[in-house]
Amino acid sequence: MQITVIGKQLDVGNALREHVVETLDPAVEKYFDHAIEATVTLTKQAHLYHTQISVHVGKGMMVQAKASADEVYPAFDGACDKVAKQLRRYKRRLRDHHASRDHHEQARLDAIHYVIAQEDDDHSDDTHVNGYEPVIVAETPDRIDTLSVGEAVMRLDLGDIPALMFRNGKHGGLNVVSRRADGNIGWLDPADEEAGAA
Repeated sequence: MQITVIGKQLDVGNALREHVVETLDPAVEKYFDHAIEATVTLTKQAHLYHTQISVHVGKGMMVQAKASADEVYPAFDGACDKVAKQLRRYKRRLRDHHASRDHHEQARLDAIHYVIAQEDDDHSDDTHVNGYEPVIVAETPDRIDTLSVGEAVMRLDLGDIPALMFRNGKHGGLNVVSRRADGNIGWLDPADEEAGAA
C-alpha cells in the first residue's frame, strides 16, 4: 500500500514519517491486505495537532478517521486506532464487497457533485422573490452505487461522512442514509407513487 504523509503548519520529519508507515501499514493489512493507498494529513492548529487518515481499500471504498491531541504522535495513533477499529468491525463485509464488486460496477449511476456557496444574509429574504440563484463553488464527477441498506450504512461509517445517496439493490430506487443528531442513522426510502395510488 502506498502511504502519502502530508504536513500542514508542521514539518514531517523522517522519524514521524517512519512511525506513520510502520504503524498504519500493518494496522490496515491485518484486516484488509489489498488496500490501494492511504493519505495521512497532519495539521497543527494553535496548541492542538489534528490527524486525518483516508485509506482507499478498494474501488469506491474509503475508510476515513480523524483524531486530535496535544502532541502529534498521539493524534496520529488515535486516528490509526479508529481506522483499525472500523476495518475490524467490517472485515467480512469488506471482503464480500471486494469479491462482488463486478456486479456493482455495472449498476452505477454517473452524477455530478455540486458544492454551493453559503447564502449571504443580504439575499436571505429575497431568495425566492427575486430569483436569486446560489453560487456553485465546485462541481466534481461522482457516482451513485447500487447497494443494500447495510452496505450503505457501512460506507457511511467507514467514510465518516454525514450522508450517502445510493440505489437500493432490492428495488432500484434512490435512497439516502444519513447520520442523525441523536447519533442514530436515518434511512430515506421514497414511497413508490404507483403503490401509494393503489
